[in-house]
Amino acid sequence: MSKSATNSRASGGNEVRDRILETASELFYRRGVRAVGVDLVVEKSGVAKTSLYRHFGTKDDLIAAFLKREDLDFWSTWDRVTEQHPDDAEAELDAHFEWIGERVGRENYRGCPQINTAAEFPEADHPARKVAEAHMREMRRRLKTIAEELAVAAPDRLAGQLAVLINGAFVSMQLFEPGEATGLLRDAAHALIAASRS
Repeated sequence: MSKSATNSRASGGNEVRDRILETASELFYRRGVRAVGVDLVVEKSGVAKTSLYRHFGTKDDLIAAFLKREDLDFWSTWDRVTEQHPDDAEAELDAHFEWIGERVGRENYRGCPQINTAAEFPEADHPARKVAEAHMREMRRRLKTIAEELAVAAPDRLAGQLAVLINGAFVSMQLFEPGEATGLLRDAAHALIAASRS
Protein backbone atom coordinates (compact mmCIF):
# COMPACT_ATOMS: atom_id res chain seq x y z
CA MET A 1 0.00 0.00 0.00
CA SER A 2 1.35 3.44 -0.90
CA LYS A 3 2.25 5.99 1.76
CA SER A 4 -0.48 8.37 0.52
CA ALA A 5 -3.10 5.61 0.74
CA THR A 6 -1.98 4.79 4.28
CA ASN A 7 -2.15 8.47 5.25
CA SER A 8 -5.57 8.77 3.64
CA ARG A 9 -6.86 5.80 5.63
CA ALA A 10 -5.43 7.19 8.86
CA SER A 11 -6.99 10.58 8.10
CA GLY A 12 -10.35 8.90 7.42
CA GLY A 13 -10.06 6.98 10.68
CA ASN A 14 -9.38 10.18 12.59
CA GLU A 15 -12.33 11.84 10.88
CA VAL A 16 -14.65 9.02 11.99
CA ARG A 17 -13.25 9.11 15.52
CA ASP A 18 -13.70 12.89 15.67
CA ARG A 19 -17.29 12.63 14.43
CA ILE A 20 -18.13 9.99 17.05
CA LEU A 21 -16.52 12.04 19.82
CA GLU A 22 -18.17 15.28 18.70
CA THR A 23 -21.60 13.63 18.62
CA ALA A 24 -21.12 11.82 21.93
CA SER A 25 -19.83 14.98 23.60
CA GLU A 26 -22.87 16.99 22.58
CA LEU A 27 -25.26 14.25 23.69
CA PHE A 28 -23.44 13.54 26.96
CA TYR A 29 -23.36 17.20 27.89
CA ARG A 30 -26.98 17.91 26.99
CA ARG A 31 -28.58 14.72 28.36
CA GLY A 32 -26.10 13.22 30.84
CA VAL A 33 -23.75 10.33 30.22
CA ARG A 34 -25.90 7.59 31.74
CA ALA A 35 -28.94 8.67 29.75
CA VAL A 36 -27.12 8.34 26.41
CA GLY A 37 -26.56 4.86 25.02
CA VAL A 38 -24.03 3.78 22.43
CA ASP A 39 -26.85 3.08 19.96
CA LEU A 40 -27.93 6.73 20.07
CA VAL A 41 -24.34 7.91 19.50
CA VAL A 42 -24.07 5.53 16.53
CA GLU A 43 -27.39 6.73 15.10
CA LYS A 44 -26.66 10.45 15.48
CA SER A 45 -23.07 10.23 14.23
CA GLY A 46 -23.99 8.07 11.24
CA VAL A 47 -21.24 5.51 11.81
CA ALA A 48 -21.31 1.76 12.29
CA LYS A 49 -21.24 0.41 15.83
CA THR A 50 -18.07 -1.52 14.93
CA SER A 51 -16.41 1.81 14.07
CA LEU A 52 -17.33 3.22 17.46
CA TYR A 53 -15.87 0.21 19.26
CA ARG A 54 -12.77 0.28 17.04
CA HIS A 55 -11.98 3.80 18.27
CA PHE A 56 -13.42 3.50 21.79
CA GLY A 57 -13.25 0.03 23.31
CA THR A 58 -16.14 0.67 25.72
CA LYS A 59 -18.68 3.34 26.51
CA ASP A 60 -16.55 4.20 29.56
CA ASP A 61 -13.62 4.92 27.22
CA LEU A 62 -15.87 7.20 25.17
CA ILE A 63 -17.00 9.03 28.32
CA ALA A 64 -13.38 9.50 29.43
CA ALA A 65 -12.49 10.83 25.95
CA PHE A 66 -15.39 13.30 26.18
CA LEU A 67 -14.09 14.59 29.52
CA LYS A 68 -10.52 14.82 28.24
CA ARG A 69 -11.81 16.84 25.28
CA GLU A 70 -13.67 19.19 27.63
CA ASP A 71 -10.55 19.37 29.80
CA LEU A 72 -8.38 20.45 26.86
CA ASP A 73 -10.90 23.13 25.88
CA PHE A 74 -11.11 24.49 29.44
CA TRP A 75 -7.34 24.61 30.00
CA SER A 76 -6.58 26.08 26.58
CA THR A 77 -8.90 28.99 27.47
CA TRP A 78 -7.27 29.27 30.89
CA ASP A 79 -3.78 29.29 29.31
CA ARG A 80 -4.72 32.02 26.80
CA VAL A 81 -5.96 34.22 29.66
CA THR A 82 -2.87 33.52 31.78
CA GLU A 83 -0.57 34.51 28.91
CA GLN A 84 -2.28 37.91 28.68
CA HIS A 85 -1.38 38.75 32.32
CA PRO A 86 2.19 37.51 32.88
CA ASP A 87 3.05 39.90 35.70
CA ASP A 88 -0.26 40.71 37.36
CA ALA A 89 -1.84 37.85 39.31
CA GLU A 90 -4.85 39.90 40.41
CA ALA A 91 -5.62 40.99 36.84
CA GLU A 92 -5.21 37.38 35.73
CA LEU A 93 -7.66 36.16 38.35
CA ASP A 94 -10.18 38.86 37.38
CA ALA A 95 -9.80 37.83 33.73
CA HIS A 96 -10.45 34.19 34.62
CA PHE A 97 -13.63 35.21 36.41
CA GLU A 98 -14.62 37.19 33.31
CA TRP A 99 -14.64 34.17 31.00
CA ILE A 100 -15.93 31.78 33.66
CA GLY A 101 -18.76 34.21 34.46
CA GLU A 102 -19.56 34.45 30.76
CA ARG A 103 -19.53 30.67 30.46
CA VAL A 104 -21.92 30.02 33.35
CA GLY A 105 -24.21 32.74 32.05
CA ARG A 106 -24.77 31.07 28.67
CA GLU A 107 -28.33 30.08 27.90
CA ASN A 108 -27.36 26.49 27.05
CA TYR A 109 -24.96 26.04 29.97
CA ARG A 110 -25.65 22.84 31.90
CA GLY A 111 -22.81 22.99 34.40
CA CYS A 112 -19.27 21.69 34.50
CA PRO A 113 -19.02 18.41 32.54
CA GLN A 114 -16.50 17.03 35.02
CA ILE A 115 -18.71 17.75 38.04
CA ASN A 116 -21.81 16.46 36.27
CA THR A 117 -20.15 13.23 35.19
CA ALA A 118 -18.44 12.58 38.53
CA ALA A 119 -21.87 12.86 40.17
CA GLU A 120 -23.16 10.10 37.88
CA PHE A 121 -20.37 7.66 38.77
CA PRO A 122 -19.78 7.03 42.48
CA GLU A 123 -17.14 4.37 41.77
CA ALA A 124 -13.73 5.92 42.61
CA ASP A 125 -11.94 3.84 39.97
CA HIS A 126 -14.26 4.74 37.09
CA PRO A 127 -12.22 6.22 34.18
CA ALA A 128 -14.51 9.26 33.92
CA ARG A 129 -14.26 9.97 37.63
CA LYS A 130 -10.45 9.83 37.43
CA VAL A 131 -10.44 12.43 34.63
CA ALA A 132 -12.84 14.63 36.60
CA GLU A 133 -10.75 14.41 39.77
CA ALA A 134 -7.55 15.21 37.86
CA HIS A 135 -9.32 18.29 36.46
CA MET A 136 -10.24 19.49 39.96
CA ARG A 137 -6.71 18.92 41.28
CA GLU A 138 -5.28 20.84 38.33
CA MET A 139 -7.61 23.76 38.99
CA ARG A 140 -6.51 23.96 42.60
CA ARG A 141 -2.83 23.72 41.56
CA ARG A 142 -3.24 26.61 39.11
CA LEU A 143 -5.14 28.68 41.64
CA LYS A 144 -2.39 28.06 44.20
CA THR A 145 0.17 29.43 41.72
CA ILE A 146 -1.92 32.61 41.41
CA ALA A 147 -2.38 32.79 45.19
CA GLU A 148 1.39 32.51 45.72
CA GLU A 149 1.91 35.44 43.35
CA LEU A 150 -0.64 37.44 45.35
CA ALA A 151 1.62 37.03 48.39
CA VAL A 152 -1.13 35.93 50.77
CA ALA A 153 -0.43 34.26 54.11
CA ALA A 154 -1.83 30.82 53.18
CA PRO A 155 -1.80 30.31 49.38
CA ASP A 156 -3.09 26.72 49.51
CA ARG A 157 -6.04 27.74 51.67
CA LEU A 158 -6.92 30.63 49.32
CA ALA A 159 -6.60 28.27 46.34
CA GLY A 160 -9.08 25.90 47.99
CA GLN A 161 -11.50 28.76 48.67
CA LEU A 162 -11.26 30.02 45.09
CA ALA A 163 -11.80 26.49 43.77
CA VAL A 164 -14.94 26.18 45.90
CA LEU A 165 -16.09 29.56 44.56
CA ILE A 166 -15.58 28.56 40.92
CA ASN A 167 -17.14 25.12 41.33
CA GLY A 168 -20.04 26.74 43.17
CA ALA A 169 -20.62 28.99 40.16
CA PHE A 170 -20.57 25.95 37.86
CA VAL A 171 -23.48 24.36 39.72
CA SER A 172 -25.40 27.58 40.47
CA MET A 173 -26.21 28.88 37.00
CA GLN A 174 -29.97 28.93 37.75
CA LEU A 175 -29.37 31.44 40.57
CA PHE A 176 -27.68 34.11 38.48
CA GLU A 177 -29.48 37.06 36.98
CA PRO A 178 -28.38 37.74 33.38
CA GLY A 179 -24.86 39.14 33.31
CA GLU A 180 -24.23 39.11 37.07
CA ALA A 181 -22.04 36.01 37.47
CA THR A 182 -18.73 37.73 36.68
CA GLY A 183 -19.28 40.54 39.17
CA LEU A 184 -20.36 38.17 41.92
CA LEU A 185 -17.32 35.96 41.35
CA ARG A 186 -14.90 38.89 41.33
CA ASP A 187 -16.40 40.50 44.44
CA ALA A 188 -16.23 37.21 46.36
CA ALA A 189 -12.66 36.57 45.20
CA HIS A 190 -11.53 40.06 46.22
CA ALA A 191 -13.10 39.57 49.65
CA LEU A 192 -11.27 36.24 50.04
CA ILE A 193 -7.98 37.80 48.97
CA ALA A 194 -8.42 40.72 51.37
CA ALA A 195 -9.21 38.33 54.23
CA SER A 196 -6.12 36.28 53.35
CA ARG A 197 -3.92 39.35 53.66
CA SER A 198 -5.30 40.65 56.96
